Amino acid sequence: MYLGLDLGTSGLKTVLCNEDQQIIAQNNVPLSVSRPHPKWSEQNPEDWWNAVVSSLTQLKASNPDEMMQVKAIGLAGQMHGAVLLDDEGNVLRPAILWNDVRSATECEELEKSEPNFKALSGNPAFPGFTSPKLMWVAKHEPEVFAKVAKVLLPKDYIRFRLSGEYISEMSDSAGTLWLDVKNRKWSERLLAATNLNLSHMPKLVEGSAEGGKVTDELSQKFGLQQNVIIAGGAGDNAGGAVGIGAVSPGQAFLSLGTSGVIFVCNESYLPKPEAAIHTFCHALPNTWHQMSVMLNASSCLDWLAELTNTKDVLTLLNEVEQIADEPSDIIFLPYLTGERTPHNDADAKGVFFGMTATTKRANLGLAVLEGVAYAFADGLDPLLESGATINQISVIGGGARSELWGQILSDVLGQELTYHEDAESGPAFGAARLARLAFTGEDVSKICTTPPVKNTIKPNPTKQQYYKPRLERFRRLYTSLKPEFSSL
Repeated sequence: MYLGLDLGTSGLKTVLCNEDQQIIAQNNVPLSVSRPHPKWSEQNPEDWWNAVVSSLTQLKASNPDEMMQVKAIGLAGQMHGAVLLDDEGNVLRPAILWNDVRSATECEELEKSEPNFKALSGNPAFPGFTSPKLMWVAKHEPEVFAKVAKVLLPKDYIRFRLSGEYISEMSDSAGTLWLDVKNRKWSERLLAATNLNLSHMPKLVEGSAEGGKVTDELSQKFGLQQNVIIAGGAGDNAGGAVGIGAVSPGQAFLSLGTSGVIFVCNESYLPKPEAAIHTFCHALPNTWHQMSVMLNASSCLDWLAELTNTKDVLTLLNEVEQIADEPSDIIFLPYLTGERTPHNDADAKGVFFGMTATTKRANLGLAVLEGVAYAFADGLDPLLESGATINQISVIGGGARSELWGQILSDVLGQELTYHEDAESGPAFGAARLARLAFTGEDVSKICTTPPVKNTIKPNPTKQQYYKPRLERFRRLYTSLKPEFSSL
């Protein structure tokens, strides 16, 4: 048996897998986000730990025999979050999350302070990344920065609570802007640019290697055997890739989670920072990947459902399906918390354009589905221009449940999309696979296979022509409004 934990922004997902890679039990524990100021996004790490305790306690109660057979645990999680600990392991302030964009000014300062910044990191400085967050803390909360002894990523804080050890792995650490991504090690020069050094960083292992063991006390608490190992694990996107079997060059997936991601697996290091493309280590040795990342995807539907007092997102989608074939001139810019690829614009805002007196909630919902698809198209183009080869695109994440959204995405992107069984369990299932690899040392190709195909969606040529002028209008709107965004 193997456990996979995925610490997302909106909740913790846990899966329990058997030797045949079947999910025999799973649960979700919801989490909330605090936004005390504009551009801020924070969570209390103690809430993450409480979610882990709740999740594993539930599994102990429902599957006690299987929990006693668990050999290893894998961790995946939201990337870039800054968890600041003092020299006794105490949390110094709420964790600053991946979609927090308060540190845009610090990004400019960071790139100026280290002339070879992009060459060393392989990435531009995005406000959501970890490094500029520490510069912000040093500037605005110097009393906190002075006490920082360790900086951990969210999933690695869970590891610390499970094992008492400070350990991370390559795929998640690549998103800090402190990692030498090409050589898979911490960069002392990048650390020095933020007045930190190697002592502030956790030990690094590969995602499929051992990265700590569960303490005896917690093993007893959760009904586990002694010495259960914890795999290095992965950032959520690399974990999703392992779960969906995207581990070979040319394999790709599109993630419709809180954020939106197009992920392409590469056999070598192929940086393209000038295009706002993410170039990270994969969770497997000697493998890298590129990503186009947008900050707002299915979160836009959640936002609209709450804004319009809709019962839930499913109700909203049902309403949208009733009018989906009607032509619409409403354009939605999905930049509710700024944007990364291709704009790297922390000031970008969400916009509905083209509403009239007859506009209804369903029309806005359709505009959201289309607007997110247009933003994905904006991110796909620079990926392809950078030399990425895409042979197949799988779809994962909560948004994968909507076939209507899948068809819109396929039509806008001009790409065939493949849906797999248990696609929503991607990162958690990938974490369980990494746990198995860490325990057994089996061949990656035998374990990280592609799950059974549920269905495929092909572009509709008529709809492709329909969306082309609307995509161009979407792009013109952003360009026209960009000066207004920055002036707010």
